[in-house]
Amino acid sequence: MSFSKIINRSTALLFIFITCLSFHELKAQNLPKAVTADISKYLTSVARQEVAGKAIAIDSVIIAKKTINLYAGVELSYIPFRKKNVNEIYAQVKRRLPKEYKNYTVAIYTDKYKIEDYIPSSLNDRFTNRLDKPLITNTSRPFEADRGLLGHHLALWQSHGWYYEQKLGRWQWQRARIFQTVEDLYTQSYVLPYLVPMLENAGANVLLPRERDTQLREIIIDNDHNRNQSTYKEKKGKEKWAEGETPGFANLKGTYQDGENPFKTGTFRQTTTISKGKESFCEWIPNIPETGKYGVYVSYQTLENSTDDALYTVYHLGGETEFKINQTMGGGTWIFLGFFSFEEGNNDNCKVVLSNKSQKSGRVLTADAVKIGGGMGNIARSPLPKETNKINYQPTTSNYPRYTEGARYWLQWAGVPDTIYSRTAGENDYSDDFQSRGFWVNYIAGGSSVLPEKGGLNIPIDLAMAFHSDAGITPNDSIIGTLGICMTHINDEKFENGKPRLASRHLADMITDEIITDIRQNYEPNWTRRPIWNRSYSEARVPEVPTMLLELLSHQNFADMRYGLDPQFQFTVSRSVYKGILKFVAHQYDYDYVVQPLPVTGFSLDFVTDTKVRLNWIPTLDNTEPTAKPTKYVVYMRVDNGDFDNGEIVPYSNAQIEIQKDKIYSFKVAAVNDGGESFPSEILSVCRKSNEKGSVLVVNGFDRISAPASFTMQDSIAGFWDGIDHGVPDKSQYNYTGSQYEFRRDMPYMGNDTPGFGGSNADFETTVVAGNTFDYPYVHGKAIVKAGYSFISTSRDAVINGQVNLNNYPLVDLILGKQRQTYIGRGYFVPDFKTFPAELQSKITNYCKQGGNILVSGAFVGSDLWNNENPQREDIDFASNILKYKWQAGRASATGNVNSVASPFPVYKGELEFYNRPNTTSYGVESPDAIEPSGDNSYTIFRYPENNLSAGIASQTNYKTCVLGFPFEVIEEEDQRNDLMKGILSFMFRKD
Repeated sequence: MSFSKIINRSTALLFIFITCLSFHELKAQNLPKAVTADISKYLTSVARQEVAGKAIAIDSVIIAKKTINLYAGVELSYIPFRKKNVNEIYAQVKRRLPKEYKNYTVAIYTDKYKIEDYIPSSLNDRFTNRLDKPLITNTSRPFEADRGLLGHHLALWQSHGWYYEQKLGRWQWQRARIFQTVEDLYTQSYVLPYLVPMLENAGANVLLPRERDTQLREIIIDNDHNRNQSTYKEKKGKEKWAEGETPGFANLKGTYQDGENPFKTGTFRQTTTISKGKESFCEWIPNIPETGKYGVYVSYQTLENSTDDALYTVYHLGGETEFKINQTMGGGTWIFLGFFSFEEGNNDNCKVVLSNKSQKSGRVLTADAVKIGGGMGNIARSPLPKETNKINYQPTTSNYPRYTEGARYWLQWAGVPDTIYSRTAGENDYSDDFQSRGFWVNYIAGGSSVLPEKGGLNIPIDLAMAFHSDAGITPNDSIIGTLGICMTHINDEKFENGKPRLASRHLADMITDEIITDIRQNYEPNWTRRPIWNRSYSEARVPEVPTMLLELLSHQNFADMRYGLDPQFQFTVSRSVYKGILKFVAHQYDYDYVVQPLPVTGFSLDFVTDTKVRLNWIPTLDNTEPTAKPTKYVVYMRVDNGDFDNGEIVPYSNAQIEIQKDKIYSFKVAAVNDGGESFPSEILSVCRKSNEKGSVLVVNGFDRISAPASFTMQDSIAGFWDGIDHGVPDKSQYNYTGSQYEFRRDMPYMGNDTPGFGGSNADFETTVVAGNTFDYPYVHGKAIVKAGYSFISTSRDAVINGQVNLNNYPLVDLILGKQRQTYIGRGYFVPDFKTFPAELQSKITNYCKQGGNILVSGAFVGSDLWNNENPQREDIDFASNILKYKWQAGRASATGNVNSVASPFPVYKGELEFYNRPNTTSYGVESPDAIEPSGDNSYTIFRYPENNLSAGIASQTNYKTCVLGFPFEVIEEEDQRNDLMKGILSFMFRKD
């Protein structure tokens, strides 16, 4: 036996001896049962203030060396601990002790840790990585978030996905279609449009094990093989390009079966970096099938002497965007750069270029394939032989967009080893999918300071997060609420790098606390805080970095989903998660964080001269985050039908910009501070015509985003009724499966295919549904310019607060879209998005009385004022007496057709068709209004042909009005929009 083993055995015997003495002392000194019962009762009352559950038991007491160690049941660990409640708990427990223990120290344990250890700021041994150059740096970004998440690498994912069920020989969801969505898609509505951009705006590199681009098209450009006339080119400078010695990517197959790795079937190219001299380039020029926005991925190989500043340039419709990629990590997979707009076809203005220019010469630069767009799933699956039941199955792909598929399939397409994505050796895709995510984290972190002894992609991951929704139903429309899960009880409570796994608990606590606090403050004061569990879930257990699994709410519970389907709620929750991650990382790295600002409001444009416009906006302060104040702003510009540029920094809440005549300029603004960049403002547009016939002020009054219409009858039926109002997605929606068909509350869940109450259709689950783009001044403006008029635009709020004077313009075009008063959830707070707030009514009234003309279009211009729970006389009088219309009926058209009719004010001749169902091009209007003339000299100019209800009116007194019961921008054909606008403008500007 070795000497070290003798010492270890002796130590163990000594520990047993001391333990026996401790238990002997315990028998001699113990607390009376009445005392422990009193402490148990108190701790239960403390826990119940936070989390529902059973009583907190005192499992054992050990008194030794003037210390009373109380071991409470695991349920006590479910609550959040902070210095304040920890100090209060100890004070109250000490008061309950017998007098002879007055001078004793008390330690309270639960689930292996002292309660003070659960305070998120308690760890001194923090989880940090060596931060040199991050994987991706956007060098075209005009700011740095050095007190945000700059340089940090985060791994996160959006729950489940479409997968192949071998036992049934079919592709299917991992959860049920309930309340118009399915968890496999639902959590994407937080992660993709909100959470990932927030983290990236804070400077983080965010990695996902699923496709993040919802674009159905995919173009692969590679040095080995290209399709569809896409081209790969090389240009030799001082250094030549050569073939690499190890395998690279090649897209040689239409589909891939288990174990086939596209990153092992081709070659890659390499050259040497230079710091001066003639550069060498390679170019990837895609043949874009359709003009639109596409995600751009690059790939390369990591070699022994790889460069850490590979210079990529993406040429797109908004200009050029440069990135520096650290090729010492991330080789052999897809690396996401961002979303860019490309024009249809094959041209030099839309391409990706790599240069060998570097700060250090003599390093290795590698180049492999570029991927543009998300595409369709290309992993083919079939049942195991034992499951075929003598049926001759052929391997089949999902026939679904890749973004809908589970992580297992993306990881194969991304070159990850099959030991990561196929943990069951291909026998169980369901299990492979949820297991692969945690092992993927370790794979991409392998070789870094996280896992220095393991192979992998060498990316120093700081944390991981799984975003899920849960199951469960309450019978009384109460909230299921938010659950956090972590796992510390493995590997002696430590990560592989020796850091304490308790960091995972702190991460879970910080994120869930931000979520619950923000939901209660903004939406639902009674939002339920569920426990923080320390349990062995694969996604929480496997990653060797601080990790949490979030169960935000129950997708099966109607009360939860009335909030959960609302984009405002999704934004707020995502911001809560971002803040929790930011504060966790800032604590680990010991720096003072700054929270990125909220979007600006009150945006307006104004002509300074014929060729200069002034932009004004108002910063939005976050009352809950004192650091979230803007210190500067980024102004983004788009010309005509191009895309936005990389932005310019301005120090104040205004800017003046030169424009050229006859071009439509569009602008958006984001607020910036040391923590990062806010989401952008709405988009405003302007054009000064050379030979203008007149000038129009376009006012965007459509800022609604919302969940679909819902209703509840406590004892019988409830649900979402999107046939009345689908709600308004925020720009786009990819969590919608189809309309709810089962409204009976008593219908039980019997399986994913028969989910009972809330059951929903599947006809839209691969459709990216268009929503509010916040870009409708451009749509209206194009038609105005086509008719020969100039225009400028503003937000409604800028009119209300007096930034913009309507009286400066002969005609106002008020966009109301699907604006209507809307509650969130059960409606604890007052509704938002009224068509005509009182302040706007006052401005319009004064404008019209001074001879101003106005065009109004919107789906709820009548019903929002007449058909609500508390109609106001002032609202009805305003519409009737000033705008010269009154409400006739809601849900006036099921077909989306409009016909012009004879009137003294003909503005259009013929038929119009507008979008009336969810689709990929424009938001749909399910329930347009029928409005009829009010007062003298007001006439119907359009009717819905299916019932001859009045669809629009025009009036002329000492001013002119035109009001449409359907939004102008949802008219399907651009030619029809142009002709209609031309007719309306001719009427408005005609001198009678």
